[in-house]
Amino acid sequence: MKLKSVFATLVVLGSLASCAHLDPHPMDMSSAIRNAKTKADHNALAKHYEDAAKKMQEKAQIQKNRLAEYEGHSYYYGRVTEDLKEHTKALARLYEEAAEANRKLAEAQRQMADQAKE
Repeated sequence: MKLKSVFATLVVLGSLASCAHLDPHPMDMSSAIRNAKTKADHNALAKHYEDAAKKMQEKAQIQKNRLAEYEGHSYYYGRVTEDLKEHTKALARLYEEAAEANRKLAEAQRQMADQAKE
């Protein structure tokens, strides 16, 4: 009986730990944007947005590679091939849109940095 309760406790703790967010956001963006006054502040925000754009572009490329796999070996996936293709195309498009949005935000921050005082 005791072994069952220990096992149940471990399962519950394991499931709770799996829900934890492993990559917390490194910046409090709302306060960073609100408090950005100097050129360095705006450049730091621009770098953050550029890094985010790069990550989104990498994720889009991963989805494009998966799509190529699904198209090249559709016989592996059977009936779900079309669903996988559509889902993967949608994810790639969303990641590319997110990358573009982050690039635009980075450009806006660079322009603000040019206008800001040291």
